[in-house]
Amino acid sequence: MKDLMELLRERRSIRRYQDRPLSDEQVAALEEAVLRSPTGRDTRSWEFVFVDDRELLNRLAATRGSNSAFLGGASLGIVVLGNDKVTDTWVEDSSLAAIIAQLAAVGLGLGSCWSQVRNREHAPGETAEDYVRGLLGIPDDLRVLCVIAVGHPSEEKRPTPKEGLSFRKIHRNRFKPA
Repeated sequence: MKDLMELLRERRSIRRYQDRPLSDEQVAALEEAVLRSPTGRDTRSWEFVFVDDRELLNRLAATRGSNSAFLGGASLGIVVLGNDKVTDTWVEDSSLAAIIAQLAAVGLGLGSCWSQVRNREHAPGETAEDYVRGLLGIPDDLRVLCVIAVGHPSEEKRPTPKEGLSFRKIHRNRFKPA
Protein backbone atom coordinates (compact mmCIF):
# COMPACT_ATOMS: atom_id res chain seq x y z
CA MET A 1 0.00 0.00 0.00
CA LYS A 2 1.20 3.49 -0.78
CA ASP A 3 2.03 5.87 2.02
CA LEU A 4 -0.26 8.77 2.83
CA MET A 5 1.76 11.45 1.04
CA GLU A 6 1.79 9.36 -2.15
CA LEU A 7 -1.99 9.00 -1.95
CA LEU A 8 -2.43 12.73 -1.39
CA ARG A 9 -0.16 13.56 -4.32
CA GLU A 10 -1.88 11.11 -6.67
CA ARG A 11 -5.49 11.89 -5.73
CA ARG A 12 -7.06 13.86 -8.56
CA SER A 13 -10.66 14.28 -9.66
CA ILE A 14 -11.16 11.58 -12.28
CA ARG A 15 -14.30 11.96 -14.38
CA ARG A 16 -13.77 9.32 -17.10
CA TYR A 17 -13.81 5.62 -16.34
CA GLN A 18 -13.31 2.31 -18.09
CA ASP A 19 -16.40 0.19 -18.58
CA ARG A 20 -15.55 -2.57 -16.13
CA PRO A 21 -16.72 -3.43 -12.64
CA LEU A 22 -14.76 -3.24 -9.44
CA SER A 23 -13.71 -6.50 -7.86
CA ASP A 24 -15.49 -7.74 -4.74
CA GLU A 25 -12.23 -7.17 -2.86
CA GLN A 26 -12.04 -3.53 -3.99
CA VAL A 27 -15.64 -2.87 -2.91
CA ALA A 28 -15.03 -4.58 0.44
CA ALA A 29 -11.91 -2.45 0.99
CA LEU A 30 -13.88 0.73 0.23
CA GLU A 31 -16.63 -0.36 2.63
CA GLU A 32 -14.10 -0.96 5.39
CA ALA A 33 -12.38 2.37 4.68
CA VAL A 34 -15.54 4.46 5.08
CA LEU A 35 -16.54 2.58 8.22
CA ARG A 36 -13.15 3.43 9.75
CA SER A 37 -13.73 7.16 9.17
CA PRO A 38 -13.54 9.27 12.33
CA THR A 39 -16.56 11.10 13.71
CA GLY A 40 -16.99 13.68 16.43
CA ARG A 41 -17.54 12.04 19.80
CA ASP A 42 -17.56 8.66 17.98
CA THR A 43 -21.20 9.23 16.98
CA ARG A 44 -20.83 7.45 13.63
CA SER A 45 -23.46 9.78 12.23
CA TRP A 46 -22.73 8.70 8.65
CA GLU A 47 -24.34 6.00 6.53
CA PHE A 48 -23.61 4.98 2.96
CA VAL A 49 -25.41 3.62 -0.08
CA PHE A 50 -23.06 1.77 -2.44
CA VAL A 51 -24.60 1.89 -5.93
CA ASP A 52 -23.30 -0.35 -8.70
CA ASP A 53 -26.54 -0.80 -10.64
CA ARG A 54 -25.96 0.79 -14.08
CA GLU A 55 -29.48 2.23 -14.36
CA LEU A 56 -29.25 3.84 -10.92
CA LEU A 57 -25.79 5.23 -11.70
CA ASN A 58 -27.19 6.79 -14.88
CA ARG A 59 -30.03 8.34 -12.90
CA LEU A 60 -27.58 9.61 -10.26
CA ALA A 61 -25.63 11.18 -13.14
CA ALA A 62 -28.69 13.40 -13.74
CA THR A 63 -28.64 14.76 -10.17
CA ARG A 64 -26.98 18.03 -11.18
CA GLY A 65 -26.84 17.92 -14.96
CA SER A 66 -23.36 18.30 -16.41
CA ASN A 67 -21.89 18.73 -12.90
CA SER A 68 -22.70 15.11 -12.04
CA ALA A 69 -22.76 13.48 -15.50
CA PHE A 70 -19.49 11.60 -14.83
CA LEU A 71 -21.37 9.35 -12.37
CA GLY A 72 -22.89 7.58 -15.36
CA GLY A 73 -19.52 6.17 -16.37
CA ALA A 74 -18.40 5.12 -12.90
CA SER A 75 -18.43 1.52 -11.72
CA LEU A 76 -19.59 2.56 -8.26
CA GLY A 77 -21.26 5.53 -6.63
CA ILE A 78 -20.84 5.93 -2.89
CA VAL A 79 -23.70 8.06 -1.59
CA VAL A 80 -22.52 9.66 1.64
CA LEU A 81 -25.26 10.36 4.17
CA GLY A 82 -25.34 11.97 7.59
CA ASN A 83 -27.84 12.06 10.41
CA ASP A 84 -28.40 15.59 11.67
CA LYS A 85 -30.49 14.25 14.58
CA VAL A 86 -27.48 12.37 15.94
CA THR A 87 -25.05 15.31 15.89
CA ASP A 88 -24.62 18.80 14.55
CA THR A 89 -21.26 17.70 13.09
CA TRP A 90 -22.80 15.37 10.52
CA VAL A 91 -21.40 17.46 7.63
CA GLU A 92 -17.87 17.22 9.01
CA ASP A 93 -18.23 13.52 9.84
CA SER A 94 -19.59 12.71 6.38
CA SER A 95 -16.94 14.85 4.67
CA LEU A 96 -14.19 12.93 6.44
CA ALA A 97 -15.71 9.66 5.21
CA ALA A 98 -15.94 11.01 1.66
CA ILE A 99 -12.28 11.97 1.44
CA ILE A 100 -11.24 8.70 3.06
CA ALA A 101 -13.21 6.88 0.35
CA GLN A 102 -11.32 8.88 -2.28
CA LEU A 103 -7.91 8.20 -0.73
CA ALA A 104 -8.75 4.50 -0.39
CA ALA A 105 -9.74 4.46 -4.07
CA VAL A 106 -6.32 5.86 -5.03
CA GLY A 107 -4.65 3.23 -2.86
CA LEU A 108 -6.59 0.55 -4.75
CA GLY A 109 -5.46 1.92 -8.13
CA LEU A 110 -8.86 3.47 -8.83
CA GLY A 111 -10.04 6.95 -9.70
CA SER A 112 -12.75 8.97 -7.99
CA CYS A 113 -14.56 12.28 -8.06
CA TRP A 114 -16.82 14.07 -5.55
CA SER A 115 -20.24 15.26 -6.70
CA GLN A 116 -21.76 17.75 -4.26
CA VAL A 117 -25.43 17.16 -3.42
CA ARG A 118 -26.07 19.13 -0.21
CA ASN A 119 -27.28 22.68 -0.88
CA ARG A 120 -27.46 22.11 -4.63
CA GLU A 121 -30.40 22.16 -7.04
CA HIS A 122 -31.57 19.28 -9.22
CA ALA A 123 -34.23 21.23 -11.08
CA PRO A 124 -36.29 24.34 -10.39
CA GLY A 125 -38.23 23.63 -7.21
CA GLU A 126 -36.38 20.37 -6.39
CA THR A 127 -33.15 20.05 -4.47
CA ALA A 128 -30.49 17.59 -5.50
CA GLU A 129 -30.80 16.07 -2.03
CA ASP A 130 -34.54 15.39 -2.46
CA TYR A 131 -33.89 13.91 -5.92
CA VAL A 132 -31.27 11.45 -4.58
CA ARG A 133 -33.36 10.70 -1.50
CA GLY A 134 -36.36 9.79 -3.68
CA LEU A 135 -34.29 7.82 -6.19
CA LEU A 136 -32.66 5.61 -3.55
CA GLY A 137 -35.40 5.45 -0.91
CA ILE A 138 -33.35 7.31 1.70
CA PRO A 139 -35.38 8.14 4.83
CA ASP A 140 -36.05 11.76 5.75
CA ASP A 141 -33.92 11.62 8.90
CA LEU A 142 -30.76 11.21 6.79
CA ARG A 143 -29.16 14.03 4.84
CA VAL A 144 -27.33 13.51 1.53
CA LEU A 145 -23.92 15.19 1.45
CA CYS A 146 -22.42 13.93 -1.81
CA VAL A 147 -21.86 11.04 -4.18
CA ILE A 148 -18.34 9.76 -4.76
CA ALA A 149 -17.88 8.25 -8.22
CA VAL A 150 -15.34 5.40 -8.26
CA GLY A 151 -13.96 3.38 -11.15
CA HIS A 152 -11.00 2.27 -13.19
CA PRO A 153 -9.69 5.54 -14.68
CA SER A 154 -9.63 6.06 -18.42
CA GLU A 155 -7.84 9.38 -18.05
CA GLU A 156 -4.54 10.21 -16.43
CA LYS A 157 -3.92 13.36 -14.46
CA ARG A 158 -0.48 14.15 -13.18
CA PRO A 159 -0.03 15.25 -9.58
CA THR A 160 0.24 18.97 -8.94
CA PRO A 161 3.95 19.76 -8.55
CA LYS A 162 4.95 20.88 -5.08
CA GLU A 163 5.98 24.24 -6.55
CA GLY A 164 2.38 24.71 -7.73
CA LEU A 165 0.91 24.47 -4.23
CA SER A 166 -0.45 27.64 -2.59
CA PHE A 167 2.01 27.96 0.26
CA ARG A 168 0.85 31.56 0.74
CA LYS A 169 -2.27 30.02 2.32
CA ILE A 170 -0.14 28.77 5.22
CA HIS A 171 0.30 31.21 8.10
CA ARG A 172 2.51 30.67 11.15
CA ASN A 173 1.32 31.59 14.63
CA ARG A 174 -0.89 34.44 13.39
CA PHE A 175 -2.73 35.24 10.20
CA LYS A 176 -0.64 37.54 8.05
CA PRO A 177 -2.26 38.90 4.87
CA ALA A 178 -0.19 38.59 1.71
